[in-house]
Amino acid sequence: MSVQALTFLIVGLSFALYIGIAIWSRAGSTKDFYVAGGGVPPVMNGMATAADWMSAASFISMAGIISFVGYDGSVYLMGWTGGYVLLALCMAPYLRKFGKFTVPDFIGERYYSQTARVVAVVCAIFICFTYIAGQMRGVGVVFSRFLEVEVDTGVYIGMAVVFFYAVLGGMKGITYTQVAQYCVLIFAFMVPAIFISVMMTGHVIPQIGFGSTVVDAAGNDTGVYLLEKLDGLQTQLGFNEYTEGSKSTIDVFAITAALMVGTAGLPHVIVRFFTVPRVKDARTSAGWALVFIAVLYTTVPAVSVFSRVNMIETINGPDGKGVAHETAPDWIKNWERTGLIKWNDKNGDGLMYYGKGKIDDTSTNEMKIDNDIIVLATPEIADLPAWVIALVAAGGLAAALSTSAGLLLVISTSVSHDLLKKNFLPDISDKKELMYARTAAAVGIVIAGYFGINPPGFVAAVVAFAFGLAASSLFPAIVMGIFSKRMNKEGAIAGMVLGLGFTASYIIYFKFINPAANVPDNWLFGISPEGIGMVGMIINFVVAVVVSKMTADVPEEVQQMVDSIRFPKGAGEASGH
Repeated sequence: MSVQALTFLIVGLSFALYIGIAIWSRAGSTKDFYVAGGGVPPVMNGMATAADWMSAASFISMAGIISFVGYDGSVYLMGWTGGYVLLALCMAPYLRKFGKFTVPDFIGERYYSQTARVVAVVCAIFICFTYIAGQMRGVGVVFSRFLEVEVDTGVYIGMAVVFFYAVLGGMKGITYTQVAQYCVLIFAFMVPAIFISVMMTGHVIPQIGFGSTVVDAAGNDTGVYLLEKLDGLQTQLGFNEYTEGSKSTIDVFAITAALMVGTAGLPHVIVRFFTVPRVKDARTSAGWALVFIAVLYTTVPAVSVFSRVNMIETINGPDGKGVAHETAPDWIKNWERTGLIKWNDKNGDGLMYYGKGKIDDTSTNEMKIDNDIIVLATPEIADLPAWVIALVAAGGLAAALSTSAGLLLVISTSVSHDLLKKNFLPDISDKKELMYARTAAAVGIVIAGYFGINPPGFVAAVVAFAFGLAASSLFPAIVMGIFSKRMNKEGAIAGMVLGLGFTASYIIYFKFINPAANVPDNWLFGISPEGIGMVGMIINFVVAVVVSKMTADVPEEVQQMVDSIRFPKGAGEASGH
């Protein structure tokens, strides 16, 4: 069977599975829709959390950006991994003990203020729409190549699938769908990684192959380490050594910190810990999720290096001077049709050349390759079987769609539960609230589709902006809400507004208003838009503390509530007792 036929078959079967699960687990109440009835087993919740967490940015784009920029791309790996540990250890059990449906619900109750709730809703929606733009972009990239349709058409197909199982199933449908999606995406990521590791290094385990020596076509050990070989290829082509970074120390620190604390403030990840029966289960599911996430995250650096070496060698040929476009490998021609690879024959010799600077004093780089295609193109570059190529397409879609569904659920619950039920329409019935939630999800899908068709950047960068926004807005309010009895509503509201406002303004200015100025010399303290969330977080904390000291004390009953969250006597409401 052809790659396209196999892709239709495998993707079609996976979609049928997701939709079947959504129908089987259709939400019948607001508790089912918001937190899956609060009865998800810890292992399954850990798997669903991993799928929710490992979005298109993790599956498609993180390996791509590490593959292209090397050491500098490791900030994404470090920040996202560290952030999940921070969330699992320091926040998840306390939020689960509180026993509410959403992050804005927690903030509204903890800060005894409807205004605080509304500000949190705005922050959550802002974050989710920024994040979901990256997911829909990922969906479009996958479909554009493997189903041979326009990127826009791919986004529309993805919208339809997410609409079906997110709007019908709510959190209950999403949870069990995400369990299936984790199995699909991790299998799809690991199979080609194992294949290529064996081909290039002779090791079955990619993580070991990453630090091993390269074998030749006959399987003989060359004695040259994989990273050593890649460093040599990089310098020959005019790039920096792959294992050397070019970012400033302050920017690396800022991006890593923003991604880390942003993770701990992401509402669609936090809400997963509301779906288990007990506080103890929240801790257990967090541990399982970390195990499931580690499988992919420890493999990403290996895939990045495998892909980079193969890409350079297939484009530039055995002599390093380029290959004729007419005889170029099929993977290049396939991706050229999508517009995500472009060749410009600058010297008219008919040879493709990928590099930086000049070769033979005549030819500069002639290839423009989108960062987001690397993982999807890796099986083709390595000439793996067609079924592996189709499997990777299904995995990329699973990663993007699972996170999109989680984000849409946050948007819908923020509107129906936190804005309408808790503010404007407190007397609406459970059935009406569920209807509003589904309507909000449908509207959210339409807006998400627009961002997928008109994305503000490649997937990992767009997602990094969402993390920066979460770091500067929700994270400080949640942390202070759990660990500080003295933080009052005035301080929390002022901190969220100024933190989010500063970070969003900085990103919008450099990415949309004046992108030509987006260079290190113009950045505040040398910090890029991807890392500015750290500064926004500091602003949030400082403003919140100063304002709280200048305004009224926190009511005694709220202080007691904070104590009960941190030092519980039994599981209370959260366990259903």
